[in-house]
Amino acid sequence: MFSKILIANRGEIAVRIIRACKEMGIATVAVYSQADEDALHVALADERICIGGPSPSESYLCEERIISAALATGAKAIHPGYGFLSENAHFARLCRRSGVAFIGPDADTMERISDKAAIKEIMRDAGLRVIPGTGVLTGVAEALREAEQMGYPVMLKARSGGGGRGIRFVESAAQLEREYPLAAAESEAAFGDGALYLEKCIRPARHVELQVLADEQGNVVCLGERDCSIQRRHQKLIEETPSPAVSPEQREQLMREGAAAVRQAGYVGAGTLEFLLDTEGNFWFMEMNVRLQVEHSVTEMLTRVDIVKWQIRIAAGVPLKFTQQSVLTDGAAVECRINALSPGRVEMLHVPGGPFVRFDTCLVQRTSVPPYYDPLVGKLIVYAGTREEAVRKMKAALCELVIEGVETNMDEQLDIVSDEKFVSGEYDLRFMEDR
Repeated sequence: MFSKILIANRGEIAVRIIRACKEMGIATVAVYSQADEDALHVALADERICIGGPSPSESYLCEERIISAALATGAKAIHPGYGFLSENAHFARLCRRSGVAFIGPDADTMERISDKAAIKEIMRDAGLRVIPGTGVLTGVAEALREAEQMGYPVMLKARSGGGGRGIRFVESAAQLEREYPLAAAESEAAFGDGALYLEKCIRPARHVELQVLADEQGNVVCLGERDCSIQRRHQKLIEETPSPAVSPEQREQLMREGAAAVRQAGYVGAGTLEFLLDTEGNFWFMEMNVRLQVEHSVTEMLTRVDIVKWQIRIAAGVPLKFTQQSVLTDGAAVECRINALSPGRVEMLHVPGGPFVRFDTCLVQRTSVPPYYDPLVGKLIVYAGTREEAVRKMKAALCELVIEGVETNMDEQLDIVSDEKFVSGEYDLRFMEDR
């Protein structure tokens, strides 16, 4: 097991990883930008190093500075969290060349799975339905040719995308010409990679994803599916597990086929297979994320499996200690993402309590929310014996959560979970558009 881990991230995910390390007896190193000097993850870590200015390009995307910090502190591994460098094969390769373990898949696997054509072929061979799409595009001219052949509407997507960045719904050639450079620039700024590809648009549909853990010994365990259909501009707002749209028979088949596909891909680590579920009950594979998802917490709440700890163990060569049959999937869990709507300073913070209520956050009183990063400041997660109870518990928890000094989306989240369509479970990706 690693004696010391550097966390190459910030915000709530850095706090989450540090807490997991502390429980495992692993020393931690926090890297931070000048804007995050007083951040919670900096205070919680055993060691801390400032790596640059406030913008991601000056700090959290600076591969050499992060590697230097790891070597200077004697860190044996780097955990990239999500976003930033978490799906950057060059960074993973640089880590290992420097003698520092990268907590995630190896660079070759990451490159193979990030090749949209290659991973779709793997999934197709494993028996999954695959959304028609292209490989990485060379430019807007190729995008226009491919879109014309595919037929509008299409989805323009960033190869290294996450959090809804670099994604555009496109209905015409003129719109594609406008959106292409914008999507590329957005992805370049967020992930250091402006590469884009196209997919055929399937509407109406639900966004359902399958969480997996796979070790070096060839064991694969699926931790059930999450429904992530409540989105605005492709950014997820609410996740729940299990999905109210998936039957037990569909779930069993999805996990069986998903596990087979992960084995066929030779994947090792925590990963997520993302699907669109159409109105006829068909699952269409979109992509595989080779990192920890923001919404991993809601799966942890349902299954009682600590995904972050198992990420670390798998990277250290430890085999999974549980089987598919032992995974708990009874009850229901719901997660609301709490986003800051503007920068500010937290003047008061009250976190809801009670059984099976969890708030993953980077906030403390008097802390500042800077304008340079993703607006996510916390995730409120609840669990109950039934979905109906879980939704009621979420309403109560949102009513109790207090964040003063920083404007957030809490009121909107309360409106959503009180909406009759959400309460019924009969919603899809058009939910926020319809509202």
